[in-house]
Amino acid sequence: MSRSCLAVILAAGESTRMKSSMSKVLHPVAGLPMIAHVMKTIASSGISDVALVVGRDMDKVARAGSVGGVNVTPFLQAERLGTGHAVLAAREAIARGYDDILVAYGDVPLITAEPLMAARAALAQGHDVAVIGFHTANPTGYGRLLVKDGELVAIREERDANEAERAVTWCNSGLMAINGRKALDLLTRIGNANAKGEYYLTDIVEIARALGGRTVAVDAPEEQLTGCNNRAELAVLERLWQERRRHELMVSGVSMISPETVFLSHDTEIGQDALIEPNVVFGPGVTVEGGAIIHAFSHLEGAHVAAGATVGPFARLRPGANLATGSKVGNFCEVKKAEIGEGAKVNHLTYIGDAFIGAHANIGAGTITCNYDGVNKHVTRIGEGAFIGSNSALVAPVSVGDGAIIASGSVITEDVPSDALALGRARQEIKPERAKAIRARNQAIKASRSAKS
Repeated sequence: MSRSCLAVILAAGESTRMKSSMSKVLHPVAGLPMIAHVMKTIASSGISDVALVVGRDMDKVARAGSVGGVNVTPFLQAERLGTGHAVLAAREAIARGYDDILVAYGDVPLITAEPLMAARAALAQGHDVAVIGFHTANPTGYGRLLVKDGELVAIREERDANEAERAVTWCNSGLMAINGRKALDLLTRIGNANAKGEYYLTDIVEIARALGGRTVAVDAPEEQLTGCNNRAELAVLERLWQERRRHELMVSGVSMISPETVFLSHDTEIGQDALIEPNVVFGPGVTVEGGAIIHAFSHLEGAHVAAGATVGPFARLRPGANLATGSKVGNFCEVKKAEIGEGAKVNHLTYIGDAFIGAHANIGAGTITCNYDGVNKHVTRIGEGAFIGSNSALVAPVSVGDGAIIASGSVITEDVPSDALALGRARQEIKPERAKAIRARNQAIKASRSAKS
Protein backbone atom coordinates (compact mmCIF):
# COMPACT_ATOMS: atom_id res chain seq x y z
CA MET A 1 0.00 0.00 0.00
CA SER A 2 1.11 3.57 -0.67
CA ARG A 3 -0.63 4.75 2.51
CA SER A 4 1.53 5.33 5.59
CA CYS A 5 0.75 3.23 8.65
CA LEU A 6 1.64 3.04 12.31
CA ALA A 7 1.04 -0.25 14.09
CA VAL A 8 0.24 0.14 17.78
CA ILE A 9 1.02 -3.16 19.48
CA LEU A 10 -0.42 -3.63 22.96
CA ALA A 11 2.01 -5.73 24.97
CA ALA A 12 1.74 -4.54 28.56
CA GLY A 13 0.27 -7.72 30.04
CA GLU A 14 1.51 -8.47 33.55
CA SER A 15 1.62 -12.27 33.12
CA THR A 16 -0.53 -12.66 36.23
CA ARG A 17 -2.54 -15.56 34.86
CA MET A 18 0.56 -16.99 33.20
CA LYS A 19 2.01 -17.36 36.71
CA SER A 20 5.31 -16.20 35.29
CA SER A 21 8.24 -14.01 36.27
CA MET A 22 8.51 -12.60 32.75
CA SER A 23 6.21 -10.63 30.50
CA LYS A 24 3.48 -12.65 28.82
CA VAL A 25 4.52 -11.68 25.30
CA LEU A 26 8.04 -13.03 25.87
CA HIS A 27 6.74 -16.58 26.19
CA PRO A 28 7.68 -18.53 23.06
CA VAL A 29 5.63 -20.23 20.40
CA ALA A 30 7.76 -22.51 18.22
CA GLY A 31 10.84 -21.16 19.97
CA LEU A 32 10.13 -17.49 19.18
CA PRO A 33 8.59 -14.96 21.61
CA MET A 34 4.96 -14.20 20.83
CA ILE A 35 5.77 -10.54 20.30
CA ALA A 36 8.35 -11.46 17.64
CA HIS A 37 5.73 -13.48 15.73
CA VAL A 38 3.48 -10.42 15.68
CA MET A 39 6.31 -8.16 14.53
CA LYS A 40 7.22 -10.52 11.69
CA THR A 41 3.62 -10.34 10.47
CA ILE A 42 3.63 -6.55 10.77
CA ALA A 43 6.79 -6.42 8.66
CA SER A 44 5.32 -8.78 6.05
CA SER A 45 2.31 -6.44 5.82
CA GLY A 46 4.55 -3.63 4.62
CA ILE A 47 4.36 -1.69 7.88
CA SER A 48 7.69 -0.30 9.07
CA ASP A 49 6.74 1.84 12.08
CA VAL A 50 5.56 0.32 15.36
CA ALA A 51 4.55 1.89 18.66
CA LEU A 52 5.04 -0.85 21.22
CA VAL A 53 2.99 -0.30 24.36
CA VAL A 54 4.68 -2.17 27.20
CA GLY A 55 4.63 -2.52 30.95
CA ARG A 56 7.06 -4.84 32.73
CA ASP A 57 10.26 -6.02 31.06
CA MET A 58 10.10 -2.98 28.78
CA ASP A 59 13.62 -3.31 27.39
CA LYS A 60 13.38 -7.09 26.92
CA VAL A 61 10.06 -6.83 25.12
CA ALA A 62 11.39 -4.08 22.86
CA ARG A 63 14.46 -6.16 21.99
CA ALA A 64 12.39 -9.28 21.31
CA GLY A 65 10.12 -7.22 19.07
CA SER A 66 12.92 -5.70 17.04
CA VAL A 67 12.76 -8.08 14.07
CA GLY A 68 12.18 -7.87 10.36
CA GLY A 69 13.50 -4.34 9.87
CA VAL A 70 10.61 -2.75 11.76
CA ASN A 71 11.24 0.58 13.52
CA VAL A 72 10.06 0.01 17.09
CA THR A 73 9.42 2.80 19.59
CA PRO A 74 8.42 1.58 23.07
CA PHE A 75 5.85 3.45 25.16
CA LEU A 76 5.25 2.69 28.82
CA GLN A 77 1.71 2.08 30.03
CA ALA A 78 2.11 2.82 33.71
CA GLU A 79 -1.55 2.21 34.60
CA ARG A 80 -3.99 -0.42 33.31
CA LEU A 81 -7.17 1.50 32.51
CA GLY A 82 -8.45 -0.44 29.52
CA THR A 83 -7.58 -0.94 25.87
CA GLY A 84 -8.50 2.59 24.85
CA HIS A 85 -6.15 3.95 27.49
CA ALA A 86 -3.44 1.55 26.34
CA VAL A 87 -3.58 2.78 22.74
CA LEU A 88 -3.33 6.39 23.92
CA ALA A 89 -0.06 5.54 25.66
CA ALA A 90 1.35 5.87 22.13
CA ARG A 91 -0.25 9.31 21.66
CA GLU A 92 3.04 10.89 20.62
CA ALA A 93 3.49 8.43 17.74
CA ILE A 94 -0.16 8.56 16.67
CA ALA A 95 0.08 12.36 16.45
CA ARG A 96 2.72 12.16 13.70
CA GLY A 97 -0.04 12.01 11.11
CA TYR A 98 -0.12 8.54 9.58
CA ASP A 99 -2.82 7.61 7.09
CA ASP A 100 -3.66 4.44 9.02
CA ILE A 101 -3.36 3.36 12.63
CA LEU A 102 -3.42 -0.43 13.08
CA VAL A 103 -4.05 -1.79 16.59
CA ALA A 104 -2.82 -5.31 17.30
CA TYR A 105 -1.85 -7.39 20.34
CA GLY A 106 1.44 -8.92 21.39
CA ASP A 107 -0.25 -12.10 22.62
CA VAL A 108 -2.01 -12.90 19.33
CA PRO A 109 0.93 -14.44 17.48
CA LEU A 110 -0.92 -16.42 14.79
CA ILE A 111 -2.31 -13.42 12.91
CA THR A 112 -1.25 -13.25 9.26
CA ALA A 113 -0.84 -10.27 6.96
CA GLU A 114 -4.08 -10.79 5.01
CA PRO A 115 -6.59 -9.61 7.68
CA LEU A 116 -4.40 -6.62 8.54
CA MET A 117 -4.20 -5.57 4.92
CA ALA A 118 -7.95 -6.11 4.50
CA ALA A 119 -8.63 -3.76 7.42
CA ARG A 120 -6.33 -1.12 5.95
CA ALA A 121 -7.97 -1.55 2.56
CA ALA A 122 -11.31 -0.71 4.20
CA LEU A 123 -9.81 2.58 5.42
CA ALA A 124 -8.60 3.33 1.92
CA GLN A 125 -12.20 2.85 0.76
CA GLY A 126 -13.43 5.58 3.10
CA HIS A 127 -14.16 3.88 6.40
CA ASP A 128 -12.92 5.49 9.61
CA VAL A 129 -12.76 2.24 11.61
CA ALA A 130 -12.32 -1.34 10.38
CA VAL A 131 -12.60 -4.03 13.04
CA ILE A 132 -11.22 -7.52 12.47
CA GLY A 133 -13.69 -10.17 13.58
CA PHE A 134 -14.12 -13.93 13.47
CA HIS A 135 -17.00 -16.38 13.25
CA THR A 136 -17.17 -19.03 15.96
CA ALA A 137 -19.51 -21.79 17.02
CA ASN A 138 -18.91 -20.82 20.66
CA PRO A 139 -19.14 -17.02 21.04
CA THR A 140 -19.48 -17.07 24.82
CA GLY A 141 -17.35 -14.41 26.44
CA TYR A 142 -16.67 -12.39 23.28
CA GLY A 143 -18.00 -9.02 22.22
CA ARG A 144 -20.46 -9.36 19.31
CA LEU A 145 -20.11 -7.45 16.04
CA LEU A 146 -23.47 -5.92 15.19
CA VAL A 147 -23.80 -5.23 11.48
CA LYS A 148 -26.55 -3.47 9.57
CA ASP A 149 -26.62 -2.98 5.79
CA GLY A 150 -22.96 -3.96 5.58
CA GLU A 151 -21.85 -1.40 8.17
CA LEU A 152 -20.62 -2.23 11.66
CA VAL A 153 -22.93 -0.30 13.97
CA ALA A 154 -21.62 -1.42 17.38
CA ILE A 155 -19.56 -3.90 19.34
CA ARG A 156 -21.71 -5.24 22.15
CA GLU A 157 -20.01 -6.85 25.14
CA GLU A 158 -21.75 -10.06 26.18
CA ARG A 159 -22.82 -8.79 29.58
CA ASP A 160 -24.58 -5.85 27.89
CA ALA A 161 -26.11 -7.83 25.01
CA ASN A 162 -29.76 -8.81 24.71
CA GLU A 163 -30.87 -12.29 23.71
CA ALA A 164 -30.85 -11.56 19.97
CA GLU A 165 -27.39 -9.98 20.14
CA ARG A 166 -26.00 -12.90 22.08
CA ALA A 167 -27.09 -15.18 19.27
CA VAL A 168 -24.66 -13.38 16.94
CA THR A 169 -21.63 -15.55 16.21
CA TRP A 170 -19.44 -12.88 14.59
CA CYS A 171 -17.13 -11.77 17.36
CA ASN A 172 -14.66 -9.00 18.08
CA SER A 173 -10.95 -9.88 18.05
CA GLY A 174 -9.81 -6.52 19.40
CA LEU A 175 -7.66 -5.86 16.34
CA MET A 176 -8.68 -2.88 14.24
CA ALA A 177 -7.57 -0.19 11.84
CA ILE A 178 -8.40 3.50 12.45
CA ASN A 179 -8.25 6.50 10.15
CA GLY A 180 -4.96 8.08 11.16
CA ARG A 181 -6.17 11.63 10.53
CA LYS A 182 -9.05 11.17 12.98
CA ALA A 183 -7.52 8.64 15.39
CA LEU A 184 -6.56 10.99 18.23
CA ASP A 185 -9.91 12.76 18.17
CA LEU A 186 -11.78 9.44 18.26
CA LEU A 187 -9.56 7.92 20.95
CA THR A 188 -9.74 10.90 23.28
CA ARG A 189 -13.56 10.83 23.11
CA ILE A 190 -13.66 7.34 24.65
CA GLY A 191 -15.07 7.59 28.16
CA ASN A 192 -14.99 5.33 31.19
CA ALA A 193 -18.63 5.43 32.29
CA ASN A 194 -18.84 1.68 32.83
CA ALA A 195 -18.77 -0.75 35.74
CA LYS A 196 -14.99 -1.11 35.62
CA GLY A 197 -14.23 2.56 35.07
CA GLU A 198 -12.05 1.62 32.10
CA TYR A 199 -11.63 3.08 28.63
CA TYR A 200 -12.82 0.49 26.12
CA LEU A 201 -11.39 0.70 22.61
CA THR A 202 -14.57 -0.97 21.31
CA ASP A 203 -16.51 2.25 22.03
CA ILE A 204 -14.70 3.88 19.12
CA VAL A 205 -17.16 2.31 16.65
CA GLU A 206 -20.21 4.13 17.97
CA ILE A 207 -18.20 7.31 18.52
CA ALA A 208 -17.06 7.35 14.92
CA ARG A 209 -20.59 6.76 13.65
CA ALA A 210 -21.98 9.51 15.86
CA LEU A 211 -19.55 11.88 14.16
CA GLY A 212 -20.75 10.81 10.73
CA GLY A 213 -17.99 8.30 10.03
CA ARG A 214 -18.33 4.88 8.43
CA THR A 215 -17.31 1.68 10.22
CA VAL A 216 -17.00 -1.87 8.98
CA ALA A 217 -15.97 -5.34 10.11
CA VAL A 218 -13.64 -7.62 8.14
CA ASP A 219 -13.40 -11.35 8.68
CA ALA A 220 -10.43 -13.52 9.66
CA PRO A 221 -10.08 -17.21 10.59
CA GLU A 222 -10.74 -17.82 14.27
CA GLU A 223 -7.44 -19.58 14.88
CA GLN A 224 -5.46 -16.57 13.68
CA LEU A 225 -7.04 -14.46 16.40
CA THR A 226 -6.43 -16.85 19.28
CA GLY A 227 -4.92 -15.04 22.25
CA CYS A 228 -3.09 -16.21 25.33
CA ASN A 229 -3.64 -15.61 29.04
CA ASN A 230 -2.30 -18.76 30.70
CA ARG A 231 -0.06 -21.76 30.08
CA ALA A 232 -2.92 -23.92 28.82
CA GLU A 233 -3.76 -21.33 26.17
CA LEU A 234 -0.06 -21.07 25.31
CA ALA A 235 -0.11 -24.79 24.57
CA VAL A 236 -3.12 -24.28 22.30
CA LEU A 237 -1.21 -21.61 20.38
CA GLU A 238 1.73 -23.97 20.01
CA ARG A 239 -0.53 -26.71 18.67
CA LEU A 240 -2.22 -24.40 16.19
CA TRP A 241 1.12 -23.00 14.98
CA GLN A 242 2.57 -26.48 14.57
CA GLU A 243 -0.47 -27.72 12.64
CA ARG A 244 -0.32 -24.76 10.29
CA ARG A 245 3.40 -25.04 9.61
CA ARG A 246 3.29 -28.82 9.13
CA HIS A 247 0.50 -28.36 6.60
CA GLU A 248 2.51 -25.71 4.75
CA LEU A 249 5.51 -28.02 4.52
CA MET A 250 3.53 -31.05 3.43
CA VAL A 251 1.71 -29.22 0.63
CA SER A 252 5.13 -27.94 -0.50
CA GLY A 253 6.36 -31.51 -0.97
CA VAL A 254 7.65 -32.68 2.42
CA SER A 255 6.51 -36.13 3.61
CA MET A 256 5.59 -36.66 7.26
CA ILE A 257 4.45 -40.13 8.26
CA SER A 258 2.87 -38.98 11.50
CA PRO A 259 2.80 -35.17 11.30
CA GLU A 260 1.17 -34.65 14.69
CA THR A 261 4.33 -36.05 16.34
CA VAL A 262 6.75 -33.74 14.51
CA PHE A 263 7.62 -30.47 16.25
CA LEU A 264 9.08 -27.59 14.27
CA SER A 265 10.84 -24.38 15.16
CA HIS A 266 9.79 -21.00 13.84
CA ASP A 267 12.68 -21.05 11.34
CA THR A 268 12.78 -24.73 10.34
CA GLU A 269 13.29 -25.14 6.60
CA ILE A 270 12.69 -28.50 4.90
CA GLY A 271 13.07 -29.14 1.19
CA GLN A 272 10.91 -30.98 -1.29
CA ASP A 273 10.92 -34.79 -1.13
CA ALA A 274 12.45 -34.84 2.34
CA LEU A 275 10.96 -37.50 4.62
CA ILE A 276 10.35 -36.84 8.31
CA GLU A 277 9.50 -39.91 10.35
CA PRO A 278 7.53 -39.84 13.63
CA ASN A 279 8.63 -38.16 16.86
CA VAL A 280 11.22 -35.77 15.43
CA VAL A 281 11.95 -32.45 17.16
CA PHE A 282 13.48 -29.47 15.37
CA GLY A 283 15.10 -26.79 17.48
CA PRO A 284 16.00 -23.41 16.01
CA GLY A 285 18.33 -22.99 13.08
CA VAL A 286 17.74 -26.23 11.14
CA THR A 287 17.73 -26.64 7.37
CA VAL A 288 16.96 -30.00 5.78
CA GLU A 289 17.45 -30.14 2.03
CA GLY A 290 15.36 -32.07 -0.44
CA GLY A 291 15.52 -35.86 -0.45
CA ALA A 292 17.01 -36.09 3.04
CA ILE A 293 15.52 -38.54 5.55
CA ILE A 294 15.16 -37.79 9.24
CA HIS A 295 14.35 -41.05 10.97
CA ALA A 296 12.21 -41.38 14.09
CA PHE A 297 13.03 -39.98 17.53
CA SER A 298 15.76 -37.63 16.36
CA HIS A 299 16.47 -34.14 17.71
CA LEU A 300 18.06 -31.45 15.54
CA GLU A 301 19.17 -27.94 16.46
CA GLY A 302 21.37 -25.49 14.59
CA ALA A 303 22.13 -28.10 11.94
CA HIS A 304 22.25 -28.37 8.16
CA VAL A 305 21.33 -31.64 6.46
CA ALA A 306 22.16 -31.73 2.77
CA ALA A 307 20.27 -33.47 -0.01
CA GLY A 308 20.10 -37.24 0.29
CA ALA A 309 21.62 -37.38 3.77
CA THR A 310 20.02 -39.50 6.49
CA VAL A 311 19.76 -38.92 10.22
CA GLY A 312 18.77 -41.34 12.97
CA PRO A 313 16.77 -42.98 14.30
CA PHE A 314 17.50 -41.70 17.82
CA ALA A 315 20.16 -39.25 16.62
CA ARG A 316 21.01 -35.83 17.98
CA LEU A 317 22.42 -33.04 15.82
CA ARG A 318 23.62 -30.11 17.88
CA PRO A 319 24.54 -26.60 16.69
CA GLY A 320 27.18 -26.57 14.00
CA ALA A 321 26.44 -30.05 12.68
CA ASN A 322 26.73 -29.93 8.89
CA LEU A 323 25.97 -33.09 6.95
CA ALA A 324 27.02 -33.16 3.29
CA THR A 325 25.19 -34.83 0.43
CA GLY A 326 24.57 -38.53 0.95
CA SER A 327 26.17 -38.67 4.38
CA LYS A 328 24.70 -40.64 7.25
CA VAL A 329 24.43 -40.13 10.99
CA GLY A 330 22.80 -43.23 12.43
CA ASN A 331 21.14 -44.39 15.60
CA PHE A 332 22.26 -43.15 19.01
CA CYS A 333 24.84 -40.77 17.53
CA GLU A 334 25.52 -37.20 18.58
CA VAL A 335 27.17 -34.65 16.29
CA LYS A 336 28.18 -31.18 17.39
CA LYS A 337 30.06 -28.47 15.45
CA ALA A 338 31.29 -30.96 12.90
CA GLU A 339 31.46 -31.30 9.12
CA ILE A 340 30.38 -34.72 7.91
CA GLY A 341 31.68 -35.11 4.36
CA GLU A 342 29.88 -36.36 1.30
CA GLY A 343 28.95 -40.02 1.63
CA ALA A 344 30.61 -40.33 5.04
CA LYS A 345 29.00 -42.66 7.59
CA VAL A 346 28.69 -42.20 11.32
CA ASN A 347 26.47 -45.17 11.86
CA HIS A 348 25.87 -45.88 15.53
CA LEU A 349 26.67 -45.16 19.17
CA THR A 350 29.15 -42.43 18.35
CA TYR A 351 30.03 -38.89 19.43
CA ILE A 352 31.56 -36.54 16.87
CA GLY A 353 32.33 -33.04 18.15
CA ASP A 354 34.56 -30.25 16.80
CA ALA A 355 35.56 -32.38 13.86
CA PHE A 356 35.99 -32.57 10.11
CA ILE A 357 35.08 -35.92 8.61
CA GLY A 358 36.23 -36.43 5.02
CA ALA A 359 34.14 -37.73 2.17
CA HIS A 360 33.30 -41.44 2.29
CA ALA A 361 35.02 -41.95 5.64
CA ASN A 362 33.53 -44.67 7.87
CA ILE A 363 33.26 -44.08 11.61
CA GLY A 364 32.76 -47.32 13.54
CA ALA A 365 30.38 -47.87 16.44
CA GLY A 366 31.38 -46.43 19.79
CA THR A 367 33.89 -43.94 18.36
CA ILE A 368 34.48 -40.76 20.34
CA THR A 369 36.27 -37.58 19.34
CA CYS A 370 37.71 -36.48 22.66
CA ASN A 371 37.43 -32.76 21.98
CA TYR A 372 37.42 -31.24 25.47
CA ASP A 373 40.34 -31.12 27.89
CA GLY A 374 38.32 -29.60 30.71
CA VAL A 375 39.11 -26.05 29.63
CA ASN A 376 39.40 -25.83 25.84
CA LYS A 377 37.89 -27.52 22.81
CA HIS A 378 40.15 -29.12 20.19
CA VAL A 379 39.60 -30.28 16.62
CA THR A 380 39.77 -33.77 15.11
CA ARG A 381 40.37 -34.13 11.36
CA ILE A 382 39.60 -37.40 9.59
CA GLY A 383 40.56 -37.69 5.94
CA GLU A 384 38.67 -38.92 2.94
CA GLY A 385 38.03 -42.64 2.83
CA ALA A 386 39.49 -43.21 6.31
CA PHE A 387 38.18 -46.14 8.34
CA ILE A 388 37.83 -45.72 12.09
CA GLY A 389 37.38 -49.04 13.86
CA SER A 390 34.74 -49.52 16.51
CA ASN A 391 35.25 -48.36 20.08
CA SER A 392 38.07 -45.97 19.21
CA ALA A 393 38.88 -42.73 21.01
CA LEU A 394 40.51 -39.94 19.02
CA VAL A 395 42.14 -37.51 21.44
CA ALA A 396 42.11 -34.05 19.89
CA PRO A 397 43.91 -32.19 18.52
CA VAL A 398 44.64 -35.03 16.14
CA SER A 399 44.49 -35.79 12.41
CA VAL A 400 43.85 -39.05 10.58
CA GLY A 401 44.98 -38.97 6.97
CA ASP A 402 43.13 -39.98 3.82
CA GLY A 403 42.60 -43.71 3.53
CA ALA A 404 44.07 -44.46 6.96
CA ILE A 405 42.72 -47.27 9.14
CA ILE A 406 42.34 -47.08 12.91
CA ALA A 407 42.19 -50.51 14.51
CA SER A 408 39.19 -51.22 16.73
CA GLY A 409 39.58 -50.30 20.38
CA SER A 410 42.42 -47.86 19.78
CA VAL A 411 43.17 -44.65 21.62
CA ILE A 412 44.77 -42.32 19.09
CA THR A 413 46.81 -39.43 20.48
CA GLU A 414 49.15 -38.71 17.56
CA ASP A 415 48.53 -37.83 13.93
CA VAL A 416 48.12 -40.78 11.55
CA PRO A 417 49.52 -40.43 8.01
CA SER A 418 47.45 -41.18 4.93
CA ASP A 419 47.00 -44.90 4.13
CA ALA A 420 48.63 -45.92 7.43
CA LEU A 421 47.30 -48.44 9.96
CA ALA A 422 47.27 -47.21 13.55
CA LEU A 423 46.87 -49.38 16.63
CA GLY A 424 46.64 -47.88 20.06
CA ARG A 425 45.70 -50.78 22.31
CA ALA A 426 47.34 -53.40 24.57
CA ARG A 427 48.39 -56.71 22.96
CA GLN A 428 45.99 -59.56 23.72
CA GLU A 429 47.32 -62.34 25.97
CA ILE A 430 45.74 -65.73 26.72
CA LYS A 431 46.29 -67.49 30.07
CA PRO A 432 45.13 -71.14 29.81
CA GLU A 433 42.98 -72.37 32.72
CA ARG A 434 43.25 -68.95 34.43
CA ALA A 435 39.47 -68.32 34.26
CA LYS A 436 38.81 -71.62 36.01
CA ALA A 437 41.18 -70.70 38.83
CA ILE A 438 39.62 -67.24 39.23
CA ARG A 439 36.14 -68.72 39.53
CA ALA A 440 37.31 -71.19 42.15
CA ARG A 441 38.94 -68.43 44.15
CA ASN A 442 35.84 -66.23 44.02
CA GLN A 443 33.56 -69.08 45.03
CA ALA A 444 35.79 -69.81 48.04
CA ILE A 445 35.60 -66.18 49.13
CA LYS A 446 31.83 -66.22 48.79
CA ALA A 447 31.53 -69.44 50.80
CA SER A 448 33.75 -68.00 53.55
CA ARG A 449 31.54 -64.88 53.82
CA SER A 450 28.37 -66.99 53.98
CA ALA A 451 29.80 -69.11 56.80
CA LYS A 452 30.65 -66.05 58.90
CA SER A 453 27.13 -64.58 58.50
